Amino acid sequence: MKELVVVAIGGNSIIKDNASQSIEHQAEAVKAVADTVLEMLASDYDIVLTHGNGPQVGLDLRRAEIAHEREGLPLTPLANCVADTQGGIGYLIQQALNNRLARHGEKKAVTVVTQVEVDKNDPGFAHPTKPIGAFFSDSQRDELQKANPDWCFVEDAGRGYRRVVASPEPKRIVEAPAIKALIQQGFVVIGAGGGGIPVVRTDAGDYQSVDAVIDKDLSTALLAREIHAD
Repeated sequence: MKELVVVAIGGNSIIKDNASQSIEHQAEAVKAVADTVLEMLASDYDIVLTHGNGPQVGLDLRRAEIAHEREGLPLTPLANCVADTQGGIGYLIQQALNNRLARHGEKKAVTVVTQVEVDKNDPGFAHPTKPIGAFFSDSQRDELQKANPDWCFVEDAGRGYRRVVASPEPKRIVEAPAIKALIQQGFVVIGAGGGGIPVVRTDAGDYQSVDAVIDKDLSTALLAREIHAD
């Protein structure tokens, strides 16, 4: 029986520096990832891939901030930026893998947009510490604070103000059963990108996204446990 392994890809391994931010550069970087995965498949492993998204989500937030500042377009919620990067990075990895797998007539890769449940009472929400996005002046911070009263800002080494969000502990991978089912059907699954989209359960039992950043390594470890990886 094949061993099931979960492999985490760092977001900084896809965007290594400011000169590597274009989609073309990212697509080239994931080809090396795909080659490594192909070698592991040849060694008789079933594989789930997770990935970081730090540089990519920062770019998405900045695009939204510029569009808001210059055109008055609505700001994109952080959870939606995480979802966007899951799709964008997952697509690049998925395409690179499928191009290689097609030559061998083997598995297919698939990306799962993944929500991760967190506790709405996690102490991290009371003391946000994770900086995200761009630096703002006093006046920009005041304007954003007025429009978004629940946002928190900190001064960053004299360079201006940055928004900070919570980094709660992951409690459950919502799509873990779907990921497990896809593995059993022979797919290489890309999931829990960027630590997952953080969601809480409402009193009615519905999922609701929250502005937070979940540690990728913690989510990867939790996913490995929930799908019973080796």
